Amino acid sequence: MTSALQVFMLPDLGEGLTEAELLNWLVAVGDEIRVDQPIAEVETAKSVVEVPSPYAGTVTVLHGEPGQTLEVGKPFISVAPVGAPVPAAEAAAETYREEEKAGSGNVLIGYGTPGGSGATGRTRARRSSVAPRPDNGTTPPVPSDAEKAADDLLLLRTRVPGKLGAVISPLVRRMAREHGVDLGAVHGSGDSGLIMRRDVEAAISSPAPAAAGPAAVETPVSAQAPSPTPTPAAEGTDSRTGLGISARTPVKGVRKAVAANMARSRSEIPEATVWVDVDATAMVELRAGLKKSDPHKTPGLLAFIARFVTAGLKRFPELNTRIETTSEGSQEIVSFAGINLGFAAQTDRGLMVPSIRHADRLSARELDGEIRRLTAVVRDGKATPEELGSGTFTLNNYGIFGVDGSAAIINYPEVAILGVGRIMDKPWVLDGGLAVRKVTELTLTFDHRVCDGGTAAGFLRFVADAIENPGSVLADL
Repeated sequence: MTSALQVFMLPDLGEGLTEAELLNWLVAVGDEIRVDQPIAEVETAKSVVEVPSPYAGTVTVLHGEPGQTLEVGKPFISVAPVGAPVPAAEAAAETYREEEKAGSGNVLIGYGTPGGSGATGRTRARRSSVAPRPDNGTTPPVPSDAEKAADDLLLLRTRVPGKLGAVISPLVRRMAREHGVDLGAVHGSGDSGLIMRRDVEAAISSPAPAAAGPAAVETPVSAQAPSPTPTPAAEGTDSRTGLGISARTPVKGVRKAVAANMARSRSEIPEATVWVDVDATAMVELRAGLKKSDPHKTPGLLAFIARFVTAGLKRFPELNTRIETTSEGSQEIVSFAGINLGFAAQTDRGLMVPSIRHADRLSARELDGEIRRLTAVVRDGKATPEELGSGTFTLNNYGIFGVDGSAAIINYPEVAILGVGRIMDKPWVLDGGLAVRKVTELTLTFDHRVCDGGTAAGFLRFVADAIENPGSVLADL
């Protein structure tokens, strides 16, 4: 039997992303939706995005709950096409299994599907009221069709992403209810993780945790005898330190991506670091003079340094590359016809690195405009995957945090990162005498596989010289 149910798989929302956290649904079961209508908000490792539907029709199943982390390529939403009868819960579940195996519905965002003439308004389906069952010890009545449908849809909506976990047989569901078996904790032995009768019978016959040895007995907190000191296994107490645990924060979203990226960078890249102190007085004075004459169009100091960096990368293109491993297992250094300059921006969601595309073509004023625009975008959580994942070199201004220097970790898969410390008054030898100058520290961390120290030092010295004598490089501002 061919069913009209369409299952939309969660697509890759960025450059190689494998998962996304579901923030909230914008539609509900029973709603009528149109092609490209936003159906949910999800948070990837890079940004918060709205996911549009490639199908028009009536929503039958939402495969996930807000707060869950969903896998790319797994079912996201099931839709009955416009004009087709909405399948009953049993048929919807069966069709879902068939189409999941076939891989149907895996349509990329923005492409849509033919037949997008669905209704544009949201129409919430009515929910049938189910009378409570009497608890008088008699044989429970046969569930109504409405009860079955509600039961099945609940099971499908609360299943674990990436696993079928659905129970199709009414007998199995009733057996689980009568014996108090939590189906969410049962591992299905059937095809695609289908929970079978034997699985529920095994759960019923398995000894309860309380029947285990004395060491495994868990007594409710209210029933425990008072103890002068907490035991190492007490809830909320760390067994190693003996201190109370104040919070547990899941590592997910941006923090999870940053952790994975930094760990991979440190494990794969043989990095080295060079640094130099720089007299930035001339650059600071130049900007101050420009600000007096035109306060609204004067670039920030970071834009000046970004302009020096792009000029330096043109002279030392080895630092604007990427190392890739071929299918045969050999490595290649990939060079680029242009520079996408990333810069670190601190946000409420963590450290983000948006990139200025074709930064080598921009003047200092244009770079300043892009820095301001991208900073606002990432702080609002609206940056696109292209704006966050396309950098070829990163500039990190950690001086805004009031620190002098740092050996930064390379933003994998790039091969170098330049850090800029705070600009502060320091004694400096100038023309044979001491003077108070505006001094900053530049730190370059680079991948030793793509170049040697001479290239890294040459680039760093070029940027330092440009900061000390900015006029020539900033001729176009």
